[in-house]
Amino acid sequence: MLHVNQAKYLEDYRVWLSFDNGISGEIDLFPELWGEMFEPLKDKALFSTVRLDATLRTITWQNGADLAPEFLLELLEKNVNKGV
Repeated sequence: MLHVNQAKYLEDYRVWLSFDNGISGEIDLFPELWGEMFEPLKDKALFSTVRLDATLRTITWQNGADLAPEFLLELLEKNVNKGV
């Protein structure tokens, strides 16, 4: 099972993540901020509260939102393939 083992807020809606499979990189999550749970994260002050949850082993926010490690890795790999 895939897990996030490090997370760092960068700026705006970007985070740097490291996964337990050795892959790491930066992701812009702004395009993913839609729906009831994620719309509030468009507030940069709330988005910047992103942290690594030791139990879930993925990133979470103060409002209870979280994203699956597999989804985050998929986004990272798409960015790499686009040359972002």
